[in-house]
Amino acid sequence: MTQGELFGGSFDATTGGRGRSEPAPGAVLLPGWLDAAAQLRLVAACREWARPPAGMHTVRMPTGGLMSVRMVGLGLHWYPYGYSRTAEDGAPVKPFPPALGRLARRAVAEAYGAGVGEVAGAAGYAPDIAIVNHYPHGARMGLHQDRDERVDAPVVSLSLGDSCVFRLGNTETRTRPWTDLELRSGDLLVFGGSARFAYHGVTRTLPGTADPALGLTGRLNITVRQSGL
Repeated sequence: MTQGELFGGSFDATTGGRGRSEPAPGAVLLPGWLDAAAQLRLVAACREWARPPAGMHTVRMPTGGLMSVRMVGLGLHWYPYGYSRTAEDGAPVKPFPPALGRLARRAVAEAYGAGVGEVAGAAGYAPDIAIVNHYPHGARMGLHQDRDERVDAPVVSLSLGDSCVFRLGNTETRTRPWTDLELRSGDLLVFGGSARFAYHGVTRTLPGTADPALGLTGRLNITVRQSGL
């Protein structure tokens, strides 16, 4: 298997009747985009990325509170609210995997199809960073905007493990209107265009919904981005 195939997978047609949807202009949900084999490979990769040095850690917000998710950055380290080349423990950040970049470019191309040229940053998508979040049971993420990048290229989000309720809001406030989506393991969500800076978050996970074959407790979310840095 070549590196280009490492995270690849075929579209899984067994999506429980769920089909492609566009919950907001510029946002595209492709259920079951990663097949079971691709999910297993990504979970194994996440375990390696999570190891120290520059491993998975808990983020302390400027207010002093701790986030309930744990995360690790690839390519660059995210902190509230910016990026650095060294991780929380002072070690150099792990490199962004080229295979993950190829997977993300394919995700954007398949999400937007013939309209890829109409979405800012989609046609020439050049991702260079990723954030891997682990949601243990009970974890959530408040509504926020991804505004720490210097470009408005799309964000690619891949879900693994337990399902969650993902809230996609508007670009102006954390209040309504918003749309709640159930994201399951293997789902792909791409948001760009007018949805690129929408407030979004995870209101809750659904414990026990992961395929036991993944060997994963909780939920993993991989978001791939183009930093413009």
